Amino acid sequence: MIFRNDLFKNKSVLVTGGGTGIGKEIAAQFLKAGATVFICGRKEAKLKEAIEELSLLGTCFEKTTDIRETAQILDLANFIKEKTGRLDILINNAGGQFLSPAEDITEKGWLAVINNNLNGTWFMTQTMANQFFIPQKEGKIVTIIVNIYRGFPGMVHTGAARAGVDNLTKSLAVEWSKYNIQINAIAPGIILSSGLDNYPPEMLHGQAENIPAKRLGRVDEVASLTLFLSTQAADYLTGDTIYLDGGQHLHGSPYLL
Repeated sequence: MIFRNDLFKNKSVLVTGGGTGIGKEIAAQFLKAGATVFICGRKEAKLKEAIEELSLLGTCFEKTTDIRETAQILDLANFIKEKTGRLDILINNAGGQFLSPAEDITEKGWLAVINNNLNGTWFMTQTMANQFFIPQKEGKIVTIIVNIYRGFPGMVHTGAARAGVDNLTKSLAVEWSKYNIQINAIAPGIILSSGLDNYPPEMLHGQAENIPAKRLGRVDEVASLTLFLSTQAADYLTGDTIYLDGGQHLHGSPYLL
C-alpha cells in the first residue's frame, strides 16, 4: 500500500464488479486509504464472500446489481444515497468476455458482451453522474478496459465494446469538464487475477516473453493506478486511457495467435 491511510477519508467510492479479481483489490486499497466503499456485481454469493473480507479493512457495503439494467442501477444509486448521501468516485470495473474466433461469435454472444462492457458502462456512468457528480459539481470516474491499442484479435466483441468506452471517456471528459468531473480509463495488459480462470491455460503460455517487462501484471498495480487517478493529484488529467501492460501495447500481439 503506497497511499496514506486517510487519503480518501470522508470519500464515498463505488466499484462495479468489486466482488472478485481486480475490482476486489481496488475496493481493498480504497478501504485501506480511508474511503467508504460500495461494491456491486451480478452474483450475490461472490459479493457476500467478498464483503466478509473487505469489511475487516473499513466500511464497505454490497448490493447485487446487473449493470445492463437501468432500474437496478437507479436502485443502487438510491442505496448509496441512503448510506452516505453522496458518491465521490465511480470505478467502472465490471465486464466480461470470452475467447472466440470472430466468425464463430453468435448473435447472442456478441450482444451479451456489447451490452455488458459498453452499454452497462454507459448506463452506470450516466446514472451516477446525474444522481451525484453533476449536482455536486465534482466527481472522479475511472474505467477499467483492456489492451485495445493494436486491436483485440480473438476477442473482437470486447475489442469493439472497449473501443467504444475509450471514446466515451474522451467525449465525456470534454462535455463534463464544466461540472468538474474528471474521467479516465486504464487499459491493463495480462493481469494475474481470478479473471484468468475463464481462459485456457495454454493461452498464457509464453506470454511473459512477449511483454517487454518480461512478466505479467499484478492486481495491486492496477489498483494503485486507479487510486492515483482518483486523487486531487490527477485533477488536471482527464480523457486519457493509460496502458498498464509492461509495454505490451507497443510490442506484439495481445495474445499468441
